[in-house]
Order: sequence, then structure tokens, then C-alpha cells
Amino acid sequence: MEHPLVLEIQKLSHWFGDNLVLHNLDLNIIRGEIVSLVGPSGCGKSTLLRAIVGTHPPCRGQVAVYALGATTPTVVVNPSRDRGIVYQQYSLFPFLTAAQNVAMGLMLDQTSLPFRFFRHMSWRNLRRRHLEEAEALLEKLKLANAIRLYPHEMSGGMCQRVAIAQALIMKPEILLLDEPFGALDEATREELQRMLLTLYQENIDARAKGEDSPYTIMIVTHELNEAIYVGDRVVALSQFWNWQEQGHLRCPGATIVLDQPVPVYHPDEERNFETFIQVRRRIRQAAFESSVLQDPREYKTFAADLASGRGEGVLR
Repeated sequence: MEHPLVLEIQKLSHWFGDNLVLHNLDLNIIRGEIVSLVGPSGCGKSTLLRAIVGTHPPCRGQVAVYALGATTPTVVVNPSRDRGIVYQQYSLFPFLTAAQNVAMGLMLDQTSLPFRFFRHMSWRNLRRRHLEEAEALLEKLKLANAIRLYPHEMSGGMCQRVAIAQALIMKPEILLLDEPFGALDEATREELQRMLLTLYQENIDARAKGEDSPYTIMIVTHELNEAIYVGDRVVALSQFWNWQEQGHLRCPGATIVLDQPVPVYHPDEERNFETFIQVRRRIRQAAFESSVLQDPREYKTFAADLASGRGEGVLR
């Protein structure tokens, strides 16, 4: 089977005045992947997410998104519903229930204030469908018992699930998660990691039937075990690479120093910690060792691995 693209980043560089942040990034993301993005603090992970969302277009290069079934991508210039994002600090409306919070995006996308005011009966019927869709999604995310709860009545982990549901209900081509579980306790964090693996299992099942995988996700995390566990691929950004050999007088910004597939885990599968140690060692050597400046090509093996059939999950 082919591997259709969702996101295409070409020669992306970004800087703020004299502060060089990102340098010459090339990255393609396949429909149905969960890609983990890691790297040292200050390497530009959030800057890259903002470039993808469209709030901070790159200074050089471009970001493009492929709609489902499209052969020609749309270049990102502004935020759009084809890209969803969830931050560590979720933002829910405190005066709305979980279902109402999730349905809010559908309301804003599909109706206007005059429609809701002057076509009350039509709006009431549409509102009911929106809430039914929101409730079904919350049930899928294991929040059936929280549908009518307000944010102050829910735990932090439950609120973060609602925030993810807010983004997913808009059916974005790609969902961006910026350190989404960083403020949660370990047990809650593992629960939400398994939730992502459940979504990924849906992708695998859909692909096995010859259907399009419904969820494509990029997750930024500082926790390497999480990156390896939830992703089918790890991408590492780093400012610690041998830019001198490319003729630069100073570091031109962080670049991609590692791009490799990682083992795929099913929601209830135990982790293979021996494999984790090996993968963690590679990531740390490629991206986090400031005393050893690596050739950025050494650990960028994703394309070759995919061509040779070494991918798992939706990458088979």
C-alpha cells in the first residue's frame, strides 16, 4: 500500500532577529502516524509547531498540508481547521459542560449568530446533532461519565481529554500536541498515553481494511520514554550538530538530527525496556550530547527504513 502524506515541510528555517532558531528542516509525515518530536530545551520545538499551525510562518521554506485524497498540498499561511493543536495548559470554558465544550467548535464552524437567533428551530436540531457527536467522541475517549460535568468537577487528566476531543471533533488532517501531559501525575499520564495508542490502533485497523487512517498526530514531549512508547517514529531537533563542517561561522539553528521509526505498542501491551534503553541511547547521542557534534545525516534513516520495510503499524 502507498503511504499518503499529510504534512510536508521543505527547507524550513526560522529566526528572530539575530537569534537563529531553526535551520533547513525537511520533514514529511504520513497519514495515520503518531510522530514524537523531542530535543533539548530551547531547540525550537514550539517554534516548529507554531509554523505548522500558521501563527508564525517560517522565515524561509514552507509548510504544506495534504487534504484527504488530495494530490496537491495547500501551503500553510494562516491557522485553519485542517490543523488542530492542544497545549499543556488546556483552555476549557468553565461555564460549559464537557459535551458543550467539545461541541463549541462545530457551532462556530457551521453556524452564525444570525442563524442561531433567527432560525431557532433549525439551530435547535443542529445543536442536538452537535451534542450527540460530542458525546460519542467523549465516550470513545473514556469520558462517558463526564459528559455533563463542568471543568471544575473534573480532574486534570479528564480536562485534558476534553481538550483533545475539542480538537479531534473538527477532524483536522493533523493534530499537534504540545507537551500535553507534562503537568499530570504519572498514573494519569500513562492512562492518556494508552488513549493515544487506542487511537493509533484505530489507524492500524483502518489501514488493514484499505481505509484511510483517521488520526495523524505530532506530539512534542521532553520525556523520551513517552516519545518512544506512543509514537511509531521519533524525530529529534537539536542545536548540537556539526555545523562547522558545512561552513557556518556560528550555529545557524537547530536542525533534524534523528528521524527513525520505533517499535509500535498496542494499548495493553507491556513495554520492552531493553529496546527502550537502546532507542533512548541513540536519541541522547544524536540530540542531547553537547560535547559530541554529530553529522545530522547519521541518524536520519526513516526514508531508508521505510523503503526496506522496517516500519511497523501504519508504516508497513
